[in-house]
Parts: sequence; C-alpha cells; structure tokens
Amino acid sequence: LGAPQVLAWGLRGLRGGVRAPSLEVQCGGRTLQTPPIADLAANPNFPINAFLLTLHLPVEEEYVPPIRLRVLDTRDFGYHPEVGQACVRGLGQYCCQPHGEGQPPGPGNPPTGSEPGHLGHRGHQGHPAPPYPAPCQAAEEEEEEDEDDWWSKYYATMGDKAKSHRGTNQDRLKIYSCELEAVPEFEGLQDFCQTFPLYQPGGHPAAGEDPVPMGEFKGLFCIYPLPEDPRVPPPPRHFQDLPPSQPQKCLVRVYVVRAFDLPPRDRNGLCDPYVRVSLGTKTLGQRDQYVPNTLEPVFGRLFEMTGTIPLEKDLRVSLLDYDLLPPDQEIGTTTIDLENRLLSRFRAHCGLPTLYRTWVPPGWGYRGAGGIGVHGPELRRGHGDGQRNGEGEGTGCWAQDGDGRLALHMLRTCHLVPQHLETRTLYNSTQPGLEQGKVQMWVDIFPASLGPPGPPIDITPRKPQRYELRCVVWNTRDVDLGDTNLVGQRMSDIYVTGWLEGLEEQRQRTDVHYRSLQGDGAFNWRFVFSFEYLAAEQLCRDTPFSPRLPPQEHFWSLDETVLKVPPKLLLQVWDNDKFSADDFLGVLELELTRLPRPAQRPQDCTPTPPGPPQSPWPWGGPRTPSRLSLFRQRRVRGWWPCTVQEGGKQRLSGKLELSLELLTANEAEERPAGKGREDPNMYPRLPAPVRPEWSFLWLQAPLRSLRYGVWHQHRCRISLGLALLLLLALLLTFVYAAPGYLAMKLVNPLQSLHHAGGEGVA
Repeated sequence: LGAPQVLAWGLRGLRGGVRAPSLEVQCGGRTLQTPPIADLAANPNFPINAFLLTLHLPVEEEYVPPIRLRVLDTRDFGYHPEVGQACVRGLGQYCCQPHGEGQPPGPGNPPTGSEPGHLGHRGHQGHPAPPYPAPCQAAEEEEEEDEDDWWSKYYATMGDKAKSHRGTNQDRLKIYSCELEAVPEFEGLQDFCQTFPLYQPGGHPAAGEDPVPMGEFKGLFCIYPLPEDPRVPPPPRHFQDLPPSQPQKCLVRVYVVRAFDLPPRDRNGLCDPYVRVSLGTKTLGQRDQYVPNTLEPVFGRLFEMTGTIPLEKDLRVSLLDYDLLPPDQEIGTTTIDLENRLLSRFRAHCGLPTLYRTWVPPGWGYRGAGGIGVHGPELRRGHGDGQRNGEGEGTGCWAQDGDGRLALHMLRTCHLVPQHLETRTLYNSTQPGLEQGKVQMWVDIFPASLGPPGPPIDITPRKPQRYELRCVVWNTRDVDLGDTNLVGQRMSDIYVTGWLEGLEEQRQRTDVHYRSLQGDGAFNWRFVFSFEYLAAEQLCRDTPFSPRLPPQEHFWSLDETVLKVPPKLLLQVWDNDKFSADDFLGVLELELTRLPRPAQRPQDCTPTPPGPPQSPWPWGGPRTPSRLSLFRQRRVRGWWPCTVQEGGKQRLSGKLELSLELLTANEAEERPAGKGREDPNMYPRLPAPVRPEWSFLWLQAPLRSLRYGVWHQHRCRISLGLALLLLLALLLTFVYAAPGYLAMKLVNPLQSLHHAGGEGVA
C-alpha cells in the first residue's frame, strides 16, 4: 500500500484563452482532481496545494504505473475541455520515507542542518575558525576595503593578483562555470517544486521536430509506504508549512558582468553587443549602450525592475548586435525562472558573502547583516544607508559587529547559495541547440514584504584616468658609430624616436645630432604622450585622442577598437642617412609600473641583467633589482642603457640621459608644455643644445664640411704638403729660369749696347 502525495502548486504560461483550469491526476486507476483556479490572471496557483492518493503499487519500480496529468478548463454549461496533458514516468525518484525515519525534508521544511542545535554543532566541527577575526586581521581588512571595489573581488577570485591588489584577503566570489540551477549541490533549484511541461492533447508534431509546450505545471510528488494495519496511525504527511501561495511583488536586480565566446556578426569578424532584459511586459536596455568591436564585451551593467511572482517569473536576458540600421540581430538569449529561486530552500534569491564586513564602502550596497541579504541583525538606526558628506556622496557605514558575524557564520553552515557569478549559455531560436556564447551574471530578488533593500552593488567597469607623460631626452653617450666619413672616421648622425606601446600613432622624434664622432649627442628635446590608464588593472587604453587619427580597424567599422596594453615607453636610437635607410643603433624599453632605477652618472649605467642579480656573499640569496613605479614617484631623471640584440644576447649600444614626469590631466592643463622646444617651452624650459661646430649636415655647407672633416684632422700634413709644393714650385721655376740667366750672364747683350751707344755720342 502506497501513498502518492501530490503538491499541486500552480499552472504557468497557459495559452488559448483558458478561464478556470483544474488539474486531474491519474495513477493506478485512481483519479484526483484539484479545485479550479478562479482567476488565472490574478493568481495562477491552486487554492489547495497538498493532496493524497491511496492505492496499491507494485514493489518493483519498473512496474510502477506512470502519473498522467490532465489540465481541464471550466466553460459554460458544464463543459470541461482538456487543454494540456503530461505523463510523468520513473516514479522511483519520488520515493521517500515518512517524516522521522531519516528521509530528507520536504518542500517548505528547513533542512536538518538548519535547526539551531545542528547549526552550532556543525559550525564548531566543520568551521573551526572563530566568528570574530583577530584585531590585526580586521584592521588590515578595513585598510584594504577603502581601495577595493567589486572588480577587485572578481579579479581576486579569477586569480589575477595584479588587477585585484588584495593580497591575503579571503573575500572571494564563487564563480560557477554553468547555470546556477545546473550546480549539482543545489538540486536544480527544484527542491520545492518541479516544472512539468504540458503539451497540446492530440497534437502530433512534424517529423524531426520537437513538440512545443503550451504551458507548465508547477508541482512535486512524494511516494511513501502506508501501514497495512488500519489500527496503526498513518505517518505524518509531507508538504506541511507551505509558503503563502499568493503572488508577491519583488524587486529584481540583474547584474550583467561580461560575455565571452560570442559568434561574430559583422564583416570584421567581431560584433557590437548590448544587453536587453525583459520581465513580463517590462524591457530594459538601450541599443546605443553597446560595446563596439569585440567578442568578449565587459558590460558591468545593472538592470533594476519590479515584477509580480509568479505572474512574471521568466526573466529573459538577451544579447543583440548593434547595427547602423535596425532591426538588430539577436546573438542569444537565456531564460531564468525567478520563482524557483525564490521558493528554493537554498536561498538562491540573494547570495551569502564570504566575510562579514564591518565597513560597507559606498556603492557596495547593504543587504542585511553584513551585506548578506537576510533580515536578521540589522544596522544600527541612523547608519543603515551610510553617512553622506556635503557633496552627496556616500562615505560608507558601520554594521553591528557581534550578532552579524555570528549570524553569517551560522548561515554558512547551511550550505546556502553563496555570493556568486553564474555563467549562462546563450541560445538563438534560429539555431536551436547551438551555443551562441556565454554571459556571466547574477540575479538578486527582494520581496517587497520584507522591506526595502539596501543600495545596489556598483559593478560599473573601471574608468581609465587621463595621464600625460613628458619625456625629455637630454644627452646620449657611447652610442654605436654606424657610418664612415670620407676620411675614414667612424661617426653617426644620431636621433631618438619614442612612443608608448600600443600608441604608435603618437610616435615622436628628436632633431638630428650630426657628425657625432664619439657617440655623444645633445638634444634637450621633449616628448609629450597622452594616454588613459586603469590604475587597478595597471593597463592603458590604446585608443588615440587626436581626432585626426582614425581609430577604426577597417574603413567600414563604426567605432574604435579598444585594447588594453601595459604602459611601456619605447625609445629607439637611429643613425640618420640621406640616400639609404636609417641604421638602427639601440632600443630602450621602460615599463612605467616597474621602472628600473636610473644611474646618476653615465659610467655607472650598465644593462639590467635578465635574471635577479646574485649576492656577492655566499650566504646571501638573489637580490631583487631595484624598481619603482612612475605612477607613485611621478618624476625621475638619470641614465638608462640602450641595448641591441646580437647573437641571442643583449649588448650595450649606448646610454640615454632622460627625465620622466607623469602628470594627471588637470596638472597638465595647469602646467602646459610644448613638444620638442616649441612654445610653451616651460616645466622645464629647454635651451638649444650646445653642439660642436662640426655638427651640421654636409650638404648644407660643403666647404665647412671640408674644413672640419679634413683640415682639423690633417692640417699638419696639409701644411707640410703645401710647403713642399711651394718649394717644388720654386725649384721648378729656378730650373726653368736658370739657363736664360746663365746665357744672359755670359753674352751680356746689355754691355754691347752700352758701348755702341757711347761711340755714337762721341
């Protein structure tokens, strides 16, 4: 003899103008019919929920007959048409023992471990940590809470310490890789009642197609044996102390964090997704709030709406691809049954935090004792919403410490749903059964009968801050000489280029220091780079700020493609050539968050070893190279080494004297400075560099090039050669004129003329 007990909770989603439906349950030749639902639009639950059937069932499970469900509508003149049906097989899963014989509790009853006596015992054995933290630990938590946000907790859970900055703080989220109802320990969130689809009676779907449900039945079955002796009292029934079946108004907060593995929808292989949330007739989400050109968007969006459960129980979260001309393409949708979460004994309507927070920062929200969303120990009156300063911004609030920590510690022993982030799979009706990506989100449900909840959690994506980096290139030393002049001297025409990684469009270069014979160069040249920096993630955006520079990846792209890269300054030293490609002389990479300390003298500037340097003492371990963050120190000056790759090794190829200064956007406006030596030439003022007289382009003054390139180096030889040439010219002149003079001396024609002249006079 068995007793199948039926929990008929209600009917959902019936279509076709159903007026007053009732449920007929058939099993083993016995029939049970529930009272009809008077007004399906006002309350879709049955007026009486628990029923009992008494019948003989076989011992073997395979011979147990199925349970047939028929939904009958009440029409005029006593007409009761059948509007839906279902068949429940495999009743072995519903077999249980009566209360008091070690069976699991039924719906509406708390689990065994939730009784006060069990809470204390299990909490003492399974959780030896005291509910009150050590004083030093609490102080450290309070210091970290001032700088932490929700994203710090998220990245700490993901294991990204660089973005979390939490250190040893154990405040973590629980990130599930599936839907919350798919987690085995939560029994599909159908521990109170299950959902049975109803199908059209007599309907035959086409070949290869699945039947379409026309509604749902919310209920549960429990089969347990009855004593055959009528004198023995029957065991206590299940489904006692049921919650009220009246609809209740709830505040629903939907937190959509991010999505990934989305299919491409645009020609560039990306998509422009945005979120749309629907509950009943309410729809939230604007199409202009899309994330452009990505398959892994980070939304950080909160959608808050009110709904009446179970009249509006299905929450639909959809991702759509923004197009210039509507309608937009649907990427995928996921549906959440809010009623199951609200009725589940695992308390899935609001997650339980890991730590009790004595300090609630503004924007985190407060939901009961320690932000756990229960209506137990509350905040002291006057501090529930936090103190407000003169600018209207929340400064946080202090929660009651003693009872709150103990309440949280005991609630955690009940294995309730923790503060979590569920990963839901998206599906598209045009491609049924094929995954269209995943979305990470969570939902909080607050019944209005329990009072107003606290403020929501702020999950807005971290906004970057605008910075301006000013890099002044003062001098160079010992730069490799890449050219040979006409007289065989090694020389280089040195100039320096610089840019931030990911912002190649902001590349800048100095003027040229011509004819450097020893690798020395003087520039006094300022580079100015603007960028946006995320301090929490230590990354900067690579989108340019100049409207003249198109950030679109393709000409048909509507928006810019945003990427995040580490803040790294790249400086390269080149040799300028007029009739051939410039020669590369060396590179210097400076990561602004891990900047190596510069040398104060050029002779102390050496390349940084690739590994940690070893201590000179045998008992000393490896020493960590000294590094600093420019975002903290803001200004630094010194010498850094330039290197070049040769044979798989780094070789020193020069030294750069730089001064780096980092300013915020407001500081840059208050202290303007031009690029190079342009106006405004301030902070600091850069004078023209003092360069040797021979530092000029030889094409502009060829004679000066001969003067400084030939005369200064070979003036002794040139003077000696000129003297020898003069002596040779004199010698040749003497040799050429000597015969004539000798002939004149021997013949002496002037003397004969003199005698002839004397005789004529006489």
